[in-house]
Amino acid sequence: MTSGLLDTSVLIDWDDPAVMNALPDEAAVASITLAELAAGPHLASTPSERASRQARLQQVEATFEPLVFDAASARSYGQVVAAVAAAGRSHRRRIADLLIAAVAHSNGLELFTRNPDDFAGLEGLLSIVAV
Repeated sequence: MTSGLLDTSVLIDWDDPAVMNALPDEAAVASITLAELAAGPHLASTPSERASRQARLQQVEATFEPLVFDAASARSYGQVVAAVAAAGRSHRRRIADLLIAAVAHSNGLELFTRNPDDFAGLEGLLSIVAV
């Protein structure tokens, strides 16, 4: 049985059959992901997109009990930032992604994402699964 943390990008494309087939048996989300999804409706450019984003947020909230960014995640975040910096990348460009990676790392979970390049440099810390 596989378990993993779903990046926001996976949840946005959740209805895609290819995404659904690639998910772990046991999936979790981070509270950071809920924050990103909660911002979505406010940033939508049309009423239909706003409604779609709101529906996705509510679906995720009803399906998952999010893993919080706790003290262990904060310690993992330090390691994540160090790994990204060692790879020659800026840790300031994708802060939410790195916070999500820290939650995965601190909970010993693989990170499932549609955007594996966002997590380049972290391969030594956690398993990144491209979906």
